Amino acid sequence: MTRPSLNDLNAFVAVATHRSFRRAADELGTAPSTLSHAMRGLEDRLGVRLLNRTTRSVSPTEAGLELLGRLTIALTSLDEALDAVTAFRGNVAGRVRINAPRVAAAVLVRGVLPRMVERFPDATVDIVVEGRLVDIVSGGFDAGVRLIESIPKDMIAVPFPDPIGFVCVASPAYLDRAGEPTTPDDLQRHRCIGHRLPGGRLYRWEFERAGQELTVDVNGPVVLDDEELMAEAAAQGLGIAYVANWAAETALAEGRLRTVLPAWMHKPERAAVYYPGHRAVPPALRAFLDVVKTMPVGAATH
Repeated sequence: MTRPSLNDLNAFVAVATHRSFRRAADELGTAPSTLSHAMRGLEDRLGVRLLNRTTRSVSPTEAGLELLGRLTIALTSLDEALDAVTAFRGNVAGRVRINAPRVAAAVLVRGVLPRMVERFPDATVDIVVEGRLVDIVSGGFDAGVRLIESIPKDMIAVPFPDPIGFVCVASPAYLDRAGEPTTPDDLQRHRCIGHRLPGGRLYRWEFERAGQELTVDVNGPVVLDDEELMAEAAAQGLGIAYVANWAAETALAEGRLRTVLPAWMHKPERAAVYYPGHRAVPPALRAFLDVVKTMPVGAATH
């Protein structure tokens, strides 16, 4: 049996993972017909069918699933071995493109980028802030950042050391004037600062206590799409804001804001950087992931 080439094995992993010749071809920069021909050649050399094909879909056979699982581990180890050699070549250089929502991007700016710049000054981190979920492969990104439960199962995730929490805040002057809400339903009688999501709709505030979940539509004189501006608007006495904890921490420490409804806030959620496990990891991305892995607890909030 002729041993398959590394290119053919990488191509098989892409096709089997995406379950689409077109999407795999887009990722690899080739034509679907070229991939299809390569996969038939690979099956002929191995003497076993790896992919079930129809006019509408492609999926791994039992043998294909076995090969996919083993190759994913083997190719990841190979990438790590090759990346380790780059340390002897000098400084890590290159660009790493990251797709992240606003909240996660703020964590990167505060907790990751200062360490990245210090350790790898010749690398460039290009962050695109986007609220909607995107296909990072077809979008040309090296990695993305999302809540762990929303990350596709075929991706490798590197969690942030700190979960992301949220707080409801208002200025002491506003609370002295309007009173303090004791339940989420009380927000209907308060001025609240609206949060416009990337798709254009207004965020419905989410609460949870002792297993009871509530979603509240709020009203108020201001609508913003930036959490730091929401916190500042609250500090100016314009109403109550629902923001990520990092956006309000300075004003809270200075006494310009107070938390409200703390017992009703959702538990902090874990986010992670994720990237495709079946493709080579560029040195700049590997360096970025190393910084995330070694980021100390609390680094993104100080």
